[in-house]
Amino acid sequence: MIKEACVENFLSVPKNIAAGAGRIELNNNLQAGGTTPSFGVIKKTVDYAHGFQVPVVVMIRPRGGNFVYDSTELDMMKNDIQIAGLLKADAVTFGCLTKQHLLNKVQMEELVSLATALGLDVVMHMAFDHITESDQKNAITSLISMGVKRILTHGGNLKEPVEANFDRLKKIIAWANNQIEILPGGGINTSNASLVAGELRVNQLHGTKIVLP
Repeated sequence: MIKEACVENFLSVPKNIAAGAGRIELNNNLQAGGTTPSFGVIKKTVDYAHGFQVPVVVMIRPRGGNFVYDSTELDMMKNDIQIAGLLKADAVTFGCLTKQHLLNKVQMEELVSLATALGLDVVMHMAFDHITESDQKNAITSLISMGVKRILTHGGNLKEPVEANFDRLKKIIAWANNQIEILPGGGINTSNASLVAGELRVNQLHGTKIVLP
């Protein structure tokens, strides 16, 4: 079981790795849902985590709020992906949507192509949960074709406990059909991790309290 710890700064990294985190998702400003961390934080985290063979996923998000980005913001995201590659991160996570709550295929393809060329795995973060439910299956197909490795999803409204979304998560996992990894997250902690993993039959989970209470 891979337990991916979502952290806000380097200070949390050693504690989470010591407690059993098998992967780190590195953010800034989790109150805004997570934004891109600084050059220095990325470098220190990657250097430290790699000393324990723990991979690091870097959040690529220029601001909080929605996931509809203009051309200037897209350029910022490209630059941040380049920094993540330069600093030898293992993966980047991002998500681009249209105003109609659909996957922005053009922007996603640009970012995925850049990341892949730099040797970075790509994760679609919880922007996926903002896609209209009737279009999520098509979005998964598109993400597979782009070469995205993993989708982080709560399966529904983050205000609902993850247990309330089990049926939806099972559908998403079925749609993925082992062609793309599904990483459940949001409200998963040390108390319910075993239940969630068993119910969904997954081998990886994500959370801010996935290894530490």
